[in-house]
Amino acid sequence: MKRRTLLALALSMGLTAPAMAADANTVYLQTKDGRITIELRPDLAPKHVKQIKTLVSRGFYDGLKFHRVIDGFMAQTGDPKGNGTGGSDLPDIPAEFSQTAQFKRGTVGMARSGNPNSANSQFFICLGDAPFLNGQYTVVGNVTDGLDVLDKIKKAAPGAPGGAVQDPDKIVRMTLAEKGK
Repeated sequence: MKRRTLLALALSMGLTAPAMAADANTVYLQTKDGRITIELRPDLAPKHVKQIKTLVSRGFYDGLKFHRVIDGFMAQTGDPKGNGTGGSDLPDIPAEFSQTAQFKRGTVGMARSGNPNSANSQFFICLGDAPFLNGQYTVVGNVTDGLDVLDKIKKAAPGAPGGAVQDPDKIVRMTLAEKGK
């Protein structure tokens, strides 16, 4: 069936496009203000997506802070230390940069140190377009629903060093869509 036919069928059944599209590569990120739906992109970054899915299935991200949030740029999370220096017990992942994927509002990318092969568990979601990141960071997904929720994440005060947030918002729970709504 063509996607347009599937979409029409889903709408007639009262399903939204994100609900219809949920599959093994869909992740739900719950905040205090609602849910952000992320469609992971194993076609662009299979190793990074596998690591994120492993960490989500372990409950690793539950309760972690959005420790770095720069208005108009991005919201970063995934650090168990809460200060941008931590990661998981899994190995770092070699860069999977894409020359075609663009960092736009809603793009999910992997955070890393100055070493391109140092991504581990931290990721960021673009609050606005960030073309200067293209080809420099690994794109792992896109927000397909919940941009309004993304916009409610507490931002750093203007001029805060590194975009550090005082009393930051947290991920309440992060789940794979296939494991339940």
